[in-house]
Amino acid sequence: MSGTIGDAIRWRLHLPLPPARVFAALTSNEARAGYWAESAVEANGVIHFEFINGDACDARILASQPPSVFAIEYFGATARFELIDDGAGGTDLVLSHDGVAQDDWHETHAGWLNVLLPLKAWLLTGVDIRNHDPKRTWNQGYADQ
Repeated sequence: MSGTIGDAIRWRLHLPLPPARVFAALTSNEARAGYWAESAVEANGVIHFEFINGDACDARILASQPPSVFAIEYFGATARFELIDDGAGGTDLVLSHDGVAQDDWHETHAGWLNVLLPLKAWLLTGVDIRNHDPKRTWNQGYADQ
């Protein structure tokens, strides 16, 4: 989806799996490590993300309402995943990321594709499509970090 700098970032993704399965991938330590970060372990309502480029983030869980809503405070802004049953056994995932700083908007907007598309690949095939090479990260322009 397109957006304007300063507006909330919004993306939609269709998955041919039920919302409960998608919700489990968002809320499982093991699953998040399969598509999102090198490590993403939750303890006491906070997910500690560690990324291949050495960056880290502590994300406080703001909402966890299975199987339809999961929200975290992510890099100082609110990232919310809404999972909508499509009526045919699948899920329409709607991501909104509100409060992203204008200077970070373009990178964050594009960066979500580096989470959503690997999520889809991981859920549908069980394959982690990221390269896991610390010499080939987002910082060097690689989309498959």
